[in-house]
Amino acid sequence: MATPGIPVKKEIKRQIPVKTSFTSPFASTWSPLPQQDMHFILKTLQDKLASMGFEKREVKVFRPWRKKKNQKPAAAASEPVPQVQKCPKNGWTNVAARRQLAIGINEVTKALERNELKLVLVCKSVKPKHMTSHLIALSATRGVPACQVPRLSQSLSEWLGLKSVLALGFRQCTSKDEEVFTDTIDAIRPRVPSLDVAWLQGGAATETPEDPADEEEAGEKRGQKRKLESESITKSSSSYALQPLKVKKIVANPVKKRKKCKKKKAR
Repeated sequence: MATPGIPVKKEIKRQIPVKTSFTSPFASTWSPLPQQDMHFILKTLQDKLASMGFEKREVKVFRPWRKKKNQKPAAAASEPVPQVQKCPKNGWTNVAARRQLAIGINEVTKALERNELKLVLVCKSVKPKHMTSHLIALSATRGVPACQVPRLSQSLSEWLGLKSVLALGFRQCTSKDEEVFTDTIDAIRPRVPSLDVAWLQGGAATETPEDPADEEEAGEKRGQKRKLESESITKSSSSYALQPLKVKKIVANPVKKRKKCKKKKAR
């Protein structure tokens, strides 16, 4: 007989591995894009891709079955050999232009970490949303203009010959003559709203005076600057909503069907 306080072996369940992490106190969100700017950005991108004829082609070619090795040579000589028609090659139509783009979330993230991009556009219909939330801080620290564009994947996937375009980045080139998307970048950049990241506000540095006679004036200026900085920080902090720091438990794969351990039969 088992004691009531101690659980029996049948009642003990296998513990699911869980990762604990802290939630971020800052809620970083994309700044909203006006509807007129959205239509302008999508139209300029579509016009540029249409004028270039830039896309990824995947041509399916019918290839006849190979003849068996054990077949007689006389029969092989009598039958005519079917010729394969020449078709355009698979891949991108302009390889040089493809090297100047970063397509997809992973490719855009790697290019931002290496500081290779001049502009970043992210699709708004990405689910879950945390897949693109890390791009806000990355683009803000690198000084790269970035924004979330609705219908980006729907409007550009057909022109590029891809299933979806969740993120698009424009790379920097060593020589300006080789750049293909300079006109599009220059046209879109002024329409992109600035990113508001809470921990990057009010980080200006002050210069120290060289002459000892100007120390008093510099001290008064420093006091005024500190007052102005404190006022600006209080004003900016009111616009950001700080979240409480909580412990979050993340299950690696909650939908996974875990197999139950089979008991060995007693002999």
